[in-house]
This record gives sequence, C-alpha cells and structure tokens, in this order.
Amino acid sequence: MKLSDMDIRKPAVAGKFYPSDAANLKKQIKGFIDISAVKQDVIGCMLPHAGYIYSGKVAAQTVSNVNIKDRIILLGPNHTGYGAELSIVTKGFWQTPLGQIKIDEELAEQVLKQNPYLQEDNLAHLYEHSLEVELPILQYFRSDFKITPIVILSDEIKKLKKTGESIAQCIINMNIKGSVMIIASSDMTHYESKEDAERKDKIAIQSILELNEDQLMENIKKFNITMCGRAPVIVMITAAKILGAKTAKLIKYQTSADVSGDTYSVVGYAGMIVY
Repeated sequence: MKLSDMDIRKPAVAGKFYPSDAANLKKQIKGFIDISAVKQDVIGCMLPHAGYIYSGKVAAQTVSNVNIKDRIILLGPNHTGYGAELSIVTKGFWQTPLGQIKIDEELAEQVLKQNPYLQEDNLAHLYEHSLEVELPILQYFRSDFKITPIVILSDEIKKLKKTGESIAQCIINMNIKGSVMIIASSDMTHYESKEDAERKDKIAIQSILELNEDQLMENIKKFNITMCGRAPVIVMITAAKILGAKTAKLIKYQTSADVSGDTYSVVGYAGMIVY
C-alpha cells in the first residue's frame, strides 16, 4: 500500500528536541538507558518530554524498566493551542527518524466513539511535541507497537476523569487489557529555582504515588505547580485504577540544573510507572 503525505504525521521537532539522524539518535538514547533495570509489566507510566539533553535520561531510564506492550495510548498536553480541546487521531502513521509507527485504528476509533468530549483532529497534533518526543525512546526498545495519540487542552477534572473512564472501558470491552499500556507525557515545575521546583514537584509526585488524581489537581492549584501534563496524568491514573493498578513508583527525578548548572530557573522531570 502506497502512503500519501496526508497519511503520515511527519516529525515536528526532530533536529531540535532530539537528533534527526537515526544513528546519532540511537547513540544518544543508548547513553541514557539503565542496563541494570529489571523490566516489568505496567498499566501506565509518566514520561517527560523536553529536549533529550535535559529529560532524555529520565524518560529512557523509566522505559528501561518497562515491558513495552503491543498497543500504547499516548496522552500529552496541548502546548500549541491548535485544534480541539481533546484531540485524537484514528488513522495513519507517525514518522520518526527510527521509522514509522502505525496508529491503532481499532482502539482509537472505539475510544473516540466512547467519549463525548474527544474529537478527531489532526491540527492539534501537527506541531505538538509532547507525544512525538516519547516515540524514538520507545522505538529504541521495540519497533512494532501501535499508538492511539491524544492531546489535551482541557483542565476540567470531570472531562479528564470521564476520558480516563472511557479509555479503561474500551480496553475492558475489547478484552485487550494485557496488551495495552497508557503513557502520560508531562514535565514538572517550570522556570523556578531548583529548591522551589523540587519542593513543589515532591508534592505532585506524592499524589501520583498515592494514585490520587483529585488530590493531584487540588495540590497543583493550591501550590501553583506548573506541571504541564497534569491533564494527561489525571486521565492515565483514572484509567489505570479501573484497570487494576494498585501501585505507583518513581523511577527517576532530576531538573534541568543537572545538565545546565543553572539552579535559578529550572524545569523538573519525573519518570514514574503505575502497575
């Protein structure tokens, strides 16, 4: 089957957030991974999405601990403001320097059908980096998974929890629980001192460790935690609990200061698994 350009979502941030050359990209990811990690089955995880020099180690070491499943629901925040409030793509392929990834049409269409808030929308995904940057790290470990890509602009917890519930219900109805993992893409506190970022991020991480999405949103508002992917994480936690998750674990946390040395204005990055 010959693919048209309309069927393929081309990389928006290759050469910016990560190398555009496949060999250099693999070399960089190889330098990040944890070769001593013991892989386990997870229901969900949270990965950061900044440039690889800053957050690649956190993402890669987290994925080092995970058995990547056949089907991945990929949730990210909408940074661009383009497109619908909750946007899904149900057809086509996504391209990275490491190859093409097929969209999971069957699962994506069921998720769209089940959720009154989701809309089929390519525009929201066209320039958005939060999902794209996760893909080469996943591809480094496994090349044959499918994705259901969803980006979220809404902060309404009712819509977010309903989205998580509908995702879980689709997985249960399709009897595919063992072959699906849900990835929420999020960075943590933005552009505060290292001390303040670490203090605030510890509060948010604790809510995730407790699998308490309501408390997470409350604490984000109460302590003004600038966690960009709070919505995807809330969706992931909601779905994961319905699918049987009982435990969350922090794999790695660091800030941009670990690379830049600048402790006055940092971004925090956390990698977590839910199982």
